[in-house]
Amino acid sequence: MNDEIKNKTKIYEHSSIPTIIFNKEMEVIWNNESFQNYFTGIKTIGSNISALTRTPLKKKLQTAKGHSGRFYITISTKHSLSSIMTLLVFPFCQQDGFPEHFIAYCDDLTSDRKMMLRKTYLGLLEASKLKDDDTGNHIKRVGAYARRLSEECFQLRKYSAIDPDFIENIHFLAPMHDVGKIGTPDEILTKRGPLNDAQWLIMKQHTINGALILSNYPDKMASEIARSHHEKWDGSGYPFGLSGNDIPLSARITAISDVYDALRMERSYKKAFSHDKAVEILVESKGSHFDPELIEIFMTIHTSFRDIYQALSDDLTESSIQEVEDLPIYVEESLEEIVELPEELEEIGELEEL
Repeated sequence: MNDEIKNKTKIYEHSSIPTIIFNKEMEVIWNNESFQNYFTGIKTIGSNISALTRTPLKKKLQTAKGHSGRFYITISTKHSLSSIMTLLVFPFCQQDGFPEHFIAYCDDLTSDRKMMLRKTYLGLLEASKLKDDDTGNHIKRVGAYARRLSEECFQLRKYSAIDPDFIENIHFLAPMHDVGKIGTPDEILTKRGPLNDAQWLIMKQHTINGALILSNYPDKMASEIARSHHEKWDGSGYPFGLSGNDIPLSARITAISDVYDALRMERSYKKAFSHDKAVEILVESKGSHFDPELIEIFMTIHTSFRDIYQALSDDLTESSIQEVEDLPIYVEESLEEIVELPEELEEIGELEEL
């Protein structure tokens, strides 16, 4: 970086607005303290914008009026949640032709976008609860179990698909597993006693209905869970009779979470089982209903499921004052011990011009 660039960057060094400067090849050559604070401990100079991002960004700026533009990009690292960043890009030095350097002001839109999106889908979840006899706490518990089991898989590095984004998403989306029941007739949902063959066929359709309802959610996990949480490891489940690893991982985790809680709850057709009895039933179904490796992991943390059930008990005399969201799940500070920090940010979404 030449002296002229260095002198001009001084006014941005302590700015509260995250700011970066990159060259005409879209390689970052400077960032200020605010930008660095978003990605603590990670190298951001040199190659932190991937080739996937650099190529379209360069093309867009070459044809944009004034070689400037407003873009957003999704970026993540292996040890933290992804962030959606807006980039306001301008030539850093006025000159003829394509600029040698650009300055970009960054704005993190992650929380605002997630809040708007999730409020919409929470409305659907509330509507589905009016059609079913499941309690609100049942839904919360399923999300908490799924998060806890996913967290343990992440700590053990058992599944490459599980990262902090997976953990956060399954916590929100596992409770949506039965949202398709909003399309199931009341006389079937509220029937006391066994369903006949025709009614059971209609009941099974809640998986397909749920997948359709959630198909527009930006993470495919949503529709995967709704569609496949009743599939079984041995292929005897529904709606498609998937087996083994053909069943999405998120659905396999949700299935364990949902069944555990269903066993603990009293229903019109069954009594409530104790924690030990519920664990026994889950273990007996290892390799038939449930992913055997996930059950092995579940067995190492099954007391966490018991604690979550008690913390969010439907019986107010047993429930804990502590909210399940406050229960320790994973602590980012400890992740450096188990995950090698990457040298660069990994861009995981296409660059999009706003």
